[in-house]
Amino acid sequence: MREGERTTLSLALDGGKAQSVTLTPALAASLLEVLRLVSSGRGFRMIPVESELTTQQAADLLNVSRPFLVKLLEEGEIPFTKTGRHRRVRADDLFAYKEKRDAARSDALGDLARVDAEDGLV
Repeated sequence: MREGERTTLSLALDGGKAQSVTLTPALAASLLEVLRLVSSGRGFRMIPVESELTTQQAADLLNVSRPFLVKLLEEGEIPFTKTGRHRRVRADDLFAYKEKRDAARSDALGDLARVDAEDGLV
């Protein structure tokens, strides 16, 4: 797959006639990642970005406790809506927070590695 080019995928199931599908670059990359996960025995979830998640579902996706997630919501870290007394989090807002959090963690780890290298600890 070359960057930015559409990809054609051909599949033949159970010896049947091959069918071809043209994929966008983003879809081809996503499908390739799914195939890698499945072939390595790892699980995955497909969640439409427009989905509204319960606080428990959102907490599970972030691998945090539900009370910690509620604290993030109340502090304005992640947007949410209320349906009656229940909070709902849009999946795209949750994924945006996760990307921001993961990038901050990666930056902090890079800074620690740089300091260790400067101090001759590595």
